[in-house]
Amino acid sequence: MFDKLTEKTQSALFMDVGIHISGNRELILENCRRIEECSDVLMSLSCGRILVNIWGSELRAYDYKTGGIVIRGKISRVELEERRSR
Repeated sequence: MFDKLTEKTQSALFMDVGIHISGNRELILENCRRIEECSDVLMSLSCGRILVNIWGSELRAYDYKTGGIVIRGKISRVELEERRSR
């Protein structure tokens, strides 16, 4: 019961992950909480219970302070991994 309530609360407060991809050059990720790993070939980003891995080349992060993050570069793959609740 508590899990369902938590999910509904997150949805109501717009805490879900939002992803917008423009071609293979730009990705906008809403509600990014933490950068786990950052290099020019891999960006690993924590978004609550979802871990987003972005693979490519010449990757750069922009506008992290806005509650989301913009990734630019040559994006080749995006992976979503659901984390277990703690």
